[in-house]
Amino acid sequence: MSEVSAYHEAGHAFMAISVGARIRSVTIDPDWDDGPQRYADIHVDWPLEQFTDKEFQENSILVALAGPVAEMIHRGDPMHPGLVAEWAHDWSQAWHAAASLHPDERKRMAYLEQKTIVLYRLLNRDDHWAAIGAIVDNLLAHETLEGEDVEDIVQQWLQ
Repeated sequence: MSEVSAYHEAGHAFMAISVGARIRSVTIDPDWDDGPQRYADIHVDWPLEQFTDKEFQENSILVALAGPVAEMIHRGDPMHPGLVAEWAHDWSQAWHAAASLHPDERKRMAYLEQKTIVLYRLLNRDDHWAAIGAIVDNLLAHETLEGEDVEDIVQQWLQ
């Protein structure tokens, strides 16, 4: 389970850094003392002054869906992120972020499905997948990474 969780969180982390957010920390060994059981966790800081409302919504959608997409690629099993119970929180975040962009639920669904396809292609690029793999390797070795460590890993692949 921890390897799958590591890919999931690495997808979130890679995309967050790619769109200009900052990672505070990412872990595959979270504390379970403050709510429901989680197998992994990421804390993202958004420099809101750098984004318009629309940019923030679009970027938060990408970050929310990037975890499920990275997990799909790792498993080799494309699935609809709205239909997998373990991804319900991620889908809910993306769904709510897209609400003001696409109030009509059918259009919102189509938009999120299109974003999932775009993310699949983006994360599956050799250089991006290598960056995600490097985050995974470090997560599996250390269980928790500070934001600067994740940023250093990703920057090596984005140069």
